[in-house]
Amino acid sequence: MIEFITVFLICYMWHALGVTVGYHRLISHRSFSCPKIVEYFFVLAGYLAFEGSPIWWATIHRAHHRYSDTELDPHSPKFSLYNAHFGWLTKKAYAEHVNPALQSKDLVKDPVYRFLEQDGVWARAHFLTFFLALSFRLLILVCFGWVPALASLLAGFAVLQIPLMLNVVCHIPKLGYKIYATGDESVNVWWVGILAMGEGWHNNHHASPGSAKTGMLPWEIDLSWLTIRLMRRLKIAWRVNECTHEQLMAKKLNQDTQPMPQQIIANKEPNNRNTPLVPSTVTRFGFFL
Repeated sequence: MIEFITVFLICYMWHALGVTVGYHRLISHRSFSCPKIVEYFFVLAGYLAFEGSPIWWATIHRAHHRYSDTELDPHSPKFSLYNAHFGWLTKKAYAEHVNPALQSKDLVKDPVYRFLEQDGVWARAHFLTFFLALSFRLLILVCFGWVPALASLLAGFAVLQIPLMLNVVCHIPKLGYKIYATGDESVNVWWVGILAMGEGWHNNHHASPGSAKTGMLPWEIDLSWLTIRLMRRLKIAWRVNECTHEQLMAKKLNQDTQPMPQQIIANKEPNNRNTPLVPSTVTRFGFFL
């Protein structure tokens, strides 16, 4: 049992960081730079957690930010809880407004990612993901036995639930709290923040998508950011985009003091991620006062 728990926790950490640091903050938002071998290390960890093609994942996520909580959002719970959690995975192809060739040019250039994308045929790409991820566990079984193989497999499936859970929970306002007015329904949910290595501070993330740091307040623990900060100290990460609560509030103050023509105000899209940031009154534990 001790062996199982130890392997499970180690695998959970690696796969989770593969999703949060590799798939999300690195290749989806390019919030920092690192050597290609380091990028592949984290992306591999996410891929073996059944996350799918990196191009597919990043393109869908970029579309989520571009169209957050509108009908064009690939997985907003505002319109369908089923689609937000799992239904979007069952689609057979990209929607017309979601195009990797336009929205993920940086990733399409990579031959490894192009191979995993399987020419944009979702069924083939998903099959390849499961085939390689299960083959990895089979290799562990042959080399080390069924205990670490099972622990690794269950850890991978557990980590798979991180983005699926986050897509729903962190976009239902009554389940969390807002610090910044982002024009969408993103909220911070403390327990998701812990399980998802800092990804649960989702309102913070939508306020500054390109930031490698999402835990803005002292109690918002962000293990993914601590990992990136350690990488920077070890000089295997650079150009780290670190946004702070003070910077976001200063941005809000600056925007408030800049007059905006009435016609621009009238035409401003409600889901624009550059909506002026307005602080919400919250307690230390995230409940509205």
